[in-house]
Amino acid sequence: MEAELAALVATGATTAVGLMVTETWEQAKQRLVRIFSRGGDPAALGSELERSRSALVAAVGAPDQDALTSDVTANVRLLLRRLLEERPDAAPELRSLVAEFGPAADTFAIGTVHNSVIGGTVHGQVIQGHTFSGLTFNTGGDGADGRRGETP
Repeated sequence: MEAELAALVATGATTAVGLMVTETWEQAKQRLVRIFSRGGDPAALGSELERSRSALVAAVGAPDQDALTSDVTANVRLLLRRLLEERPDAAPELRSLVAEFGPAADTFAIGTVHNSVIGGTVHGQVIQGHTFSGLTFNTGGDGADGRRGETP
């Protein structure tokens, strides 16, 4: 398989699996079934996608969530690879789905971040992001070392 189609397969699988746990799943599922059904039975493929989705939704927050997501992604990637090998004319429709539902192209270049906060109590500001400057926090009182409103 040529590099461009291999990249489309990988991005398509990641997009499809990501959509399985979102509110847009039903809309995307119809498109996925239409794309996948070019090489098989639409009802069987729709059922397989729903089983995968149910497993992913049930695994949210579970210790094996990442492993299951990886397994489902690999399965969808294999289905897409087979489809595009047998029916290369399905590539434009898959590209369209990825363009409509997938993350911005630069998201893949930067990478994906997953953060979990479990338990504990926070008694101050929590900021998460990339490249902050000029932040000022007005705490309304003296800090532990006597400073007020200083930027960390």
